[in-house]
Amino acid sequence: MAGLSGRTFPRVAVLKGGPSAEREVSLSSGRECAAALRDEGYEVIELDAGPNLAARLTEVRPDAVFNALHGRWGEDGCVQGLLEWMRLPYTHSGVLASALAMDKQRSKQIFAAAGLPVAEGRLVPRDEAARAHAMEPPYVVKPNAEGSSVGVYLVHEAANGPPALGPEMPETVLVERFVPGRELTVTVVGDRALTVTDILTDGWYDYDAKYRPGGSRHVLPADIPGEIARACCDHALTAHRVLGCRGISRADFRWDEARGPDGLILLEINTQPGMTPTSLVPEQAAHSGMGFGPLCRFLVEDASCDR
Repeated sequence: MAGLSGRTFPRVAVLKGGPSAEREVSLSSGRECAAALRDEGYEVIELDAGPNLAARLTEVRPDAVFNALHGRWGEDGCVQGLLEWMRLPYTHSGVLASALAMDKQRSKQIFAAAGLPVAEGRLVPRDEAARAHAMEPPYVVKPNAEGSSVGVYLVHEAANGPPALGPEMPETVLVERFVPGRELTVTVVGDRALTVTDILTDGWYDYDAKYRPGGSRHVLPADIPGEIARACCDHALTAHRVLGCRGISRADFRWDEARGPDGLILLEINTQPGMTPTSLVPEQAAHSGMGFGPLCRFLVEDASCDR
């Protein structure tokens, strides 16, 4: 298979699993992507990313690497740096864009500098956030460098005290102003924002709501005013570009209908969005005329070093 750079990538290693909190989701994403790439005619080797990853890659000698890892190590620039060192063309974003997107506070600073709307927030020591309110409720406490709503605590307006943070929380946490309203998301493929999905849940859009079958319902395209849909797509594409993302990304928003256009807030951008049966990216791609196989093929054809 000829890549967009003109190189040929007939033998592809799919990285999945890994040591992050999102291991199970990554295993599912990897299986789905590996099956799709085989259907597209690639020779595929599936690798569970562990401490011996460099040795395994040297052993199997792929022409390109499809990164289906999620969370720390696979989404934060670490594995991207390894692949750059080994000079193995790989999919999705490069070292810098991956590291910046995974660091929620730093990426928000870049988004704000680009004129994108973001929620007020600051980094706080975990012990301080557990001892007293770090800001007036309602607010959210979450890890600064995890994905998929891992370890997210919502502190309601009537809360008497701060949240009892669990052991999964890092030493420094992000405390962010809670934005009420609807959960919207946009996929960017290459240089194109696809559409807007409205995500409906019975409660908080947490890890289970994202990945448990029936945990959320997706309205595609979102039933929202045209100006909000256009703003979401414009913001998603701008965020993708200012971070230097490659391949695909997914931008997540909250929209407070009562405030109209002023109620739209960009929460974060995901450089390794889920590719599971319940994931948003494959759903948006299919709606836009790109099946799952062609989507995975596009990512392989886009693979390169120096991303």
